[in-house]
Amino acid sequence: MSQKINKKKGTWKFVLLCIGAFIVSAALSVFIKTSYDPLHGATKVEWNDSVGTVYTDISYGDKEANKFDLYVPADTAKENYGLVVYLHPGGFTSGDKQYDEGMLKWLSSKGYVAAGINYTLFTDENPDASVYSQSMEIKEAIPDVVAEAMKLGYHIDKMAVSGGSAGGTLALIYGLRDAGTSPVPVNLIFEGVGPASFYHEDWTNYGLDQNKDNAANLFSVMSGQKITVDMIENHTYYDAVKPISADMWVGENSPPVVMAYGAHDKIAPFKSAERLVSKLEQYNIPHEFIVFPHSGHGLQNDNKQAVIYHEKIEEYLAKYMPIDSNN
Repeated sequence: MSQKINKKKGTWKFVLLCIGAFIVSAALSVFIKTSYDPLHGATKVEWNDSVGTVYTDISYGDKEANKFDLYVPADTAKENYGLVVYLHPGGFTSGDKQYDEGMLKWLSSKGYVAAGINYTLFTDENPDASVYSQSMEIKEAIPDVVAEAMKLGYHIDKMAVSGGSAGGTLALIYGLRDAGTSPVPVNLIFEGVGPASFYHEDWTNYGLDQNKDNAANLFSVMSGQKITVDMIENHTYYDAVKPISADMWVGENSPPVVMAYGAHDKIAPFKSAERLVSKLEQYNIPHEFIVFPHSGHGLQNDNKQAVIYHEKIEEYLAKYMPIDSNN
């Protein structure tokens, strides 16, 4: 009996260790955002009333974290506006929409309505939260974001969804899994270093390719469903992780994707990104897969690649999310 208890404690210590790694990634993301700018100020704007207005902590659900911020451009003369949702990093366990204030202001300064959305984090206070429950909260939030924008006089006719790390995963899930039920068409996804699939053999950075007990436990936490070693061995766990695996939702009508990943990422499995790229290629979906060859999760060691990533975001926004010039 004591051996079973010790084994259970050991596997859950491993799960917490993995989750801790995502927390470290969140801290790294915040550090890079505040102290390192590989784009040399490309997304910095002087924000004032002539550029736009911010409406904060608008509710979209009953949970404490169900809030979003809306950044609207000062120009109210256009007939239609594109919405860009940017989801925050934090390893699914930490983070806040306020961390992406700079990105959201930049998007709004370009003429988009921009939204940062909080979601219930996996913590001691919220042990039932999962990647799946977070993705469903984002799905719940989008109609309210669109409605609030329209209430303020901004008619939304298209949208893009984006994010970094955990937010990148949630952006991929919404853009690929939930686009068919979105209140407005999803025209584009752009994201960085978000885990894009949950095949245990791809998660070599956590040793899940060798340890099926750990794979079952970690994927159970992330999917919000009970996954067993038997399910891992006979591959029936695919059904359980499908709701959080972006690659499984790619189809002929999927929106274009711009994605950036570090070749030496120890947090988000690089192989999961390659699986997504393979699916995008299979269905001939326009995409950009920008690899940072000398970087890890923070994408901090490849300035030229960072500039390319930014340029591709600009290019895809112009092509698939054009600013409506009608008045």
